Amino acid sequence: MTRRFVNELGDGENLDQVFLASEKQLRTNRNGNLYLQLRVSDRTGSLTAMLWNAQQKHFDCFENGDYVTVKGTAQVYNGSMQVLAREIKKSDGKVDEADFITLSTQKLESMVARLAEMLRSISSEPLRNLAECFLLDEDFMSSLKRAPAGVKNHHAYHGGLLDHMLSLMEVSLLVAPRYPELDQDLLLFGAFLHDLGKTRELTYSPDLGYSDQGQLLGHMVQGVVMLDEKIAEVEKQTDTEFPGKIADQLRHMIVSHHGTLEFGSPKVPMTLEAVALHYLDSLDAKLHSFQQLIEDDVNPNSAWTVYHPSIGRKIYKGK
Repeated sequence: MTRRFVNELGDGENLDQVFLASEKQLRTNRNGNLYLQLRVSDRTGSLTAMLWNAQQKHFDCFENGDYVTVKGTAQVYNGSMQVLAREIKKSDGKVDEADFITLSTQKLESMVARLAEMLRSISSEPLRNLAECFLLDEDFMSSLKRAPAGVKNHHAYHGGLLDHMLSLMEVSLLVAPRYPELDQDLLLFGAFLHDLGKTRELTYSPDLGYSDQGQLLGHMVQGVVMLDEKIAEVEKQTDTEFPGKIADQLRHMIVSHHGTLEFGSPKVPMTLEAVALHYLDSLDAKLHSFQQLIEDDVNPNSAWTVYHPSIGRKIYKGK
């Protein structure tokens, strides 16, 4: 059977496909009957699948992170595509890993090369030395190439964190010259640092989720911890104390980049670079999320997406 990806499924379409399973739950409906609910995904996206009249054996036959064969029907419900499954079981056939990888190895290596190029172009010697500590850390760089920027929202795919990071860094290089008061080196490094804690906050081998440490601390706290670890390394390597003022400005950009207390930042942005970083981060995340809603829309022939309660609007697709 020809592979049908998540973003290709149509309302009422029968399917018999392999997906990556995550977030499985055995739940009870209002009548007291059990049903199995999970997220199934491929390289193009994810959706909810449900198996009615399920039993414990259906829940136990696979684990999160397994490849599962799903037989059922795609159906639009409340503006989103879902799968009503007749059968869900662990896949016992050969899986083409390329069907589940959003960014190719070649693309990721190209992105890493661009990241290194931008960081090594920084004029500040302390920041450049600090950047080198990150770039030469093989475990960190391996995690960076695999980590998503989120589990469900923007850039929720392997390599999504690096993708988001590079986008912010590229835009920072465009914005900083327009505002001479901004320290371009600080802004660029802040764009690199702001979400690094997600390499520890999230799990991504292969299904996406949260680590225990991530649930307890969050990515901002972990980002500051990672920064301080590298500052200690660079001080040892150079036998020079890292400038305290720069360190505090970097920490501030990490903890304030969500902008307001209600969105998780313990401090609001209080430097020019932190303000710029917050709005650039928000811009990239929102544009990516809106673009994803357009790509995933269940009305391909309409100029408008369905109404999305989460953002309180439809989106014009320009078709």
